[in-house]
Amino acid sequence: MGTIYVTREDSFIGKTDERLTVKAEKKMILDVPLIKVEGVVALGRTTVSPAVVTELLQRHIPLSFLKVTGRYLGRLEPEMTKNIFVRKAQWGAVGEDQAVDVVRGLVRGKLKNYRNGLMRRLRQSPDLPLQESITKIEQAIKPIARTEQVDSLRGLEGAGSAAYFGCFGQLIQNEGFSFCSRRRRPPTDPVNSLLSLGYALLRHDIQSAVNIVGFDPYLGYLHVTHYGRPALALDLMEEFRPLVVDAVVLAALNQNKLTLEDFTTEPLSGAVSLTPEGLKVFLRLYEQKKQSKFKHPVLKRQCTYQEAFEIQARLLAKFLLGETEEYPPLVVR
Repeated sequence: MGTIYVTREDSFIGKTDERLTVKAEKKMILDVPLIKVEGVVALGRTTVSPAVVTELLQRHIPLSFLKVTGRYLGRLEPEMTKNIFVRKAQWGAVGEDQAVDVVRGLVRGKLKNYRNGLMRRLRQSPDLPLQESITKIEQAIKPIARTEQVDSLRGLEGAGSAAYFGCFGQLIQNEGFSFCSRRRRPPTDPVNSLLSLGYALLRHDIQSAVNIVGFDPYLGYLHVTHYGRPALALDLMEEFRPLVVDAVVLAALNQNKLTLEDFTTEPLSGAVSLTPEGLKVFLRLYEQKKQSKFKHPVLKRQCTYQEAFEIQARLLAKFLLGETEEYPPLVVR
């Protein structure tokens, strides 16, 4: 079953024996064995019974709350794992060369996945004006290995991301949709609303993997530490953004899985979000992508993206513990 997505407004999440139930307007809309549930994401107004809260905590099942626009609100977090050695190594790397090495890997992985995605599309559609953006991303990748400061690496990441999103609209082969620039709070067009929602879902999954491995999710290296901000989860998200979320968004639009009729606009804020039916389509596509398989370049075996979230967190732990010489980001060609 994997992750349960509760999308109906004013739903009630309850528990009957060893099963998780979801009701809306006094009607049962979901009834699944708890043993099959790996995570719960509630979008919009949702009520959760005390019995469910206790059960999810005991089973170490994360529960995240999102607005329908994809804005992350918070999560119910199981007790931190007992692996103090991972957290000690994580904290010990702060301000050291090891942290710089991690950031190099994260930035390199993200930008290479951006470049590889654009190159794939260019091979499919040679007439698209993507080469300039590819060149700019390659120019941002080139100095990574010799860059010694985290702030400078952040600058390279920003330059590569700007080049990528500068041509993202060219990747959309659906006349009903367009993309000019990344707009987050709130997303004011359909494409940005899908990206924001997808990244919020990815954050839930990556933070869950980080917790399983034993990290402190709030101490990262690439993202600046702020109160209540899971910087490490955001760090590890970077290489997965183009591989999972961007791929799902482009597939949903280019394969006509979603139309303009699947979106609504809030009158006051201008925030764009999916209709209930559109949300179901997008969540199904996201879950399918997570369960799709590929050959992991380090492990040399087939795995799903869902499994890769935890694999990458464990590879990071091995590097911080001194068991490997570098952190290998996930780069898929």
